[in-house]
Amino acid sequence: MNHESQLKKVLSQGEFAVTAECGPPKGADPDVILKKGELLKGSVDGVNVTDNQTAIVRMSSLAACSLLKTAGLDPVLQMVVRDRNRISLQSDILGASALGIRNVLCLSGDHQIFGNQPQAVGVFDLDSIQFVQVVKGMRDDGVITGGDSLDHKPDMFIGAAANPFADPLNFRIVRLAKKIKAGADFIQTQCIYNLDRFESWLSMAADRGLTEKAYILGGVTPLKSAGMARYMKNRVAGMDIPDDVIKRMEGVPKEKQREEGINICVETVSRLKELPDVKGVHIMAIEWEEAVGEIVKQAGLHPRPLQDKG
Repeated sequence: MNHESQLKKVLSQGEFAVTAECGPPKGADPDVILKKGELLKGSVDGVNVTDNQTAIVRMSSLAACSLLKTAGLDPVLQMVVRDRNRISLQSDILGASALGIRNVLCLSGDHQIFGNQPQAVGVFDLDSIQFVQVVKGMRDDGVITGGDSLDHKPDMFIGAAANPFADPLNFRIVRLAKKIKAGADFIQTQCIYNLDRFESWLSMAADRGLTEKAYILGGVTPLKSAGMARYMKNRVAGMDIPDDVIKRMEGVPKEKQREEGINICVETVSRLKELPDVKGVHIMAIEWEEAVGEIVKQAGLHPRPLQDKG
């Protein structure tokens, strides 16, 4: 079994990285996650496994990552601070490292009021920036919070998320700087539809030297329909979908809208590839993993440079 992060290798060799997202099932069937993994195999360098996204109970991210690892993929363990205190977070990092999981994405998590367990107690013992700092301390110095030493350091490539589209823009850069200072090696962004706004954020990040200190992976989500585009624009916080994108989706017949969504996504990836400060893309095809291989091929990113032979 390969015990090195595939994602880290691809990025450190200066290749344009591709990661994708994989949501665990709302049940205990391992085949669901393995089938999704099979669809992504060969098209991506890393697979993010979401952690009870939208605060809905699902198979644990750690277990799903372990299943993908045995199937020969390089999982990115998403961990939210909503559900665990610092004891549990640190314990899971050690467990993940022991299982050969080499990437972690440290997140706040969607508030439980939005999910199917609104009465759950939110923990938020650490915030996402503190959590990045804790993982870095464990990996680099072999210490946990409070200063006790570990017998064996976890080996983790540390990631954090960024939203270039929430206001105010200046504050987004401040948060990005804090995450990178805390120890984030790579950053995955919210999905990009407004490229002009994304490029302003990126140039502000570059001016602060941030793009030299962490690998920026631009997030993309293929739209399935004009209805999905409108819903995301109006109902999903922190989303920026320009009207011309919605008009473009509305301008094709319903049966062609998925294809058009893929076309828009491929064009976005092609533009991101031309930006020297963007080191890869993160494809979030929500419950549409079949689209990922298609996007990767059409964007000229197939085959991937380092295929893990397991």
